Amino acid sequence: MGIISNDEGKMPANLTPEYFEVERKLKTAKTPQEKISIYEELLSVIPKHKGTEKLQALFKTKIAKLKDEMQRKPSTARHGPTFHIEKSGAGQVVVIGPPNAGKSALIQALTGAELEVADYPFTTRIPAPFMMAFENIQVQLIDTPPITVEYMETWLPEIIKASDAVLLVADLVNSDSAGALEGIFLKLKERKVELVSKAADIPPEKFPFLKRTLLVANKNDSSHAAENLEEFKILFGGQFAVASVSALTGDGIENFRKEIFSLLSIVRVYSKVPGKKAEYEAPFTLKKGSKVLDMARAVHKDFALKLNYARVWSKGGSIDGRRVTRDHVLEDEDVVELHL
Repeated sequence: MGIISNDEGKMPANLTPEYFEVERKLKTAKTPQEKISIYEELLSVIPKHKGTEKLQALFKTKIAKLKDEMQRKPSTARHGPTFHIEKSGAGQVVVIGPPNAGKSALIQALTGAELEVADYPFTTRIPAPFMMAFENIQVQLIDTPPITVEYMETWLPEIIKASDAVLLVADLVNSDSAGALEGIFLKLKERKVELVSKAADIPPEKFPFLKRTLLVANKNDSSHAAENLEEFKILFGGQFAVASVSALTGDGIENFRKEIFSLLSIVRVYSKVPGKKAEYEAPFTLKKGSKVLDMARAVHKDFALKLNYARVWSKGGSIDGRRVTRDHVLEDEDVVELHL
């Protein structure tokens, strides 16, 4: 078949019987999707050493070309898969990035879930939701396949449009990470999706197309990570906030949870029944800038209709049970007592 020879015409060392068993499937593969699955399986079983580097690169190139071929098929062809992830928790954040940036490893570090994590690209093939705990709320993180300048899953922009925010994961090891990110920006713009600062003011009608984004510089435990991080800040710091973490060692992970909460631009509000203690374990999550009336509506639509006034206690103590109107703007961790 020719796909197992190196430049000298010699077979790479240490190819296993399992490898050859998988390779034989290529003879009967007919569709691009079948071939992609086989090449991905070959990448998973091939020994990882210098003698197989060119072979691995060849498989990755073939996968990219096959996916590009599938994407370019006329609209009369059978439609590809579509996905919808039901939102859960206080917000939904889609995790995207180039191959091998460590998206799945990062989600695993944040959630404690067991994900398939490997050192070859396209380990993640379909979107998958996982829940991250932050203090007394849960945030939904969506793992996704990688994006390259050559290929992006056709359904991925729709997943991003439906989300509340985006984590863009970059690799502090790869010297071409900056170029890979630029490729992602171009690929998303082709589908009218633009990644913007977490401080951006997004009109409601533009919300599906402009996504607040946090740039995550992963693998800060690697050599030269500090220099590469400075380069990221110079190139992208004016556009995005940049968080430095290591999914492998856990460095920066706990503070990163706070960054994700901040990215969602929400506040937690606790309800209080007159004469009783506040319910701190089950906060209502509202958009920043929400008012007492929005809180009442979140409790029950009848509360919004019948609301007379409210009493509010702030976390910092600046407001201590003060009577406020329905237009009072709420802050994070305010306690609200509704009076009908």
